[in-house]
Amino acid sequence: MRVAFFGTPEFAVPSLRALLDHRSEIVGVVTQPDRAQGRSRTLLVPPPIKRAAIDAGLPILQPERPVGDLFAASLRHLKPDLGVVVAYGHILRPQILAVPPLGMINVHASLLPRYRGAAPIPWAILNGEEITGVSIMRMEAGLDSGPVLQRATCPIAPNETGGSLSDRLADLGAKTLVEVMARLAKSDLPGDPQDHSTATYAPKIDRDTTRLSFSAPAVVTARKVRAFDPTPGAWAMHGEAPVKLFGARIVSGSGAPGEVLAAGRRGLVIACRDDAIEVLEVQPAGKTRITVDAWVRGRSIAVGDHLA
Repeated sequence: MRVAFFGTPEFAVPSLRALLDHRSEIVGVVTQPDRAQGRSRTLLVPPPIKRAAIDAGLPILQPERPVGDLFAASLRHLKPDLGVVVAYGHILRPQILAVPPLGMINVHASLLPRYRGAAPIPWAILNGEEITGVSIMRMEAGLDSGPVLQRATCPIAPNETGGSLSDRLADLGAKTLVEVMARLAKSDLPGDPQDHSTATYAPKIDRDTTRLSFSAPAVVTARKVRAFDPTPGAWAMHGEAPVKLFGARIVSGSGAPGEVLAAGRRGLVIACRDDAIEVLEVQPAGKTRITVDAWVRGRSIAVGDHLA
């Protein structure tokens, strides 16, 4: 079966490698363009999936947006039988979905119809879910609304971060994708229709979503820190500058919301509406991620300071 693979971030890499190990015939990889990074914005950095595709010697397409006759013709030129989409980052229109004769399937990091949308992993942590998983679905014009071919569950650990959960779901998604591909090779899989009445959504994460409020309960604040660890990072204001916080857990403590109750080698303890959170690492504005101890030794934070 000839496969066109669509993907961009590190999350997609295990699925591409699993298909290659499974000896699927990958006829091309579609990913986003290289992006400028660094302070000068002159260094072009390729997406993780592009680096994996180069290592495998695969043809690569990098449209700014996967639309229009030119891109459709480029995709048809690859002559794929099936499209596989894993965290590509763009919604594919019907003109593109119709190119492979066998359609397209998607690896989605939730148990559909729960958490349809762009950011299912952080939203599952934010909402205090104990179980999540992956769904392999047939793609259609709606947002993550197609029939589900297979689901696989995954527990969310009490102190799970967005990064650790993403890594585990990426591996689970790759394993489940290979199982679905083996079934597709034997017969057509229509899939199970989703119950749209029970759908929930996981919209894109913006800066307002990642801002911390210490007037919230400690359990809610800790979840937010973990959900956005390592990226994009939950943040608060310290004086006139933002600072990102990482590695949160709930500890005993009381004070005005946002008050620094302790600062040292063991971490930074910040009062919330009830109890407190302890964070182990921070990223001040314009700096790299450092330990709280290093931040304290630099005299940038002290007991009695406030974050807001």
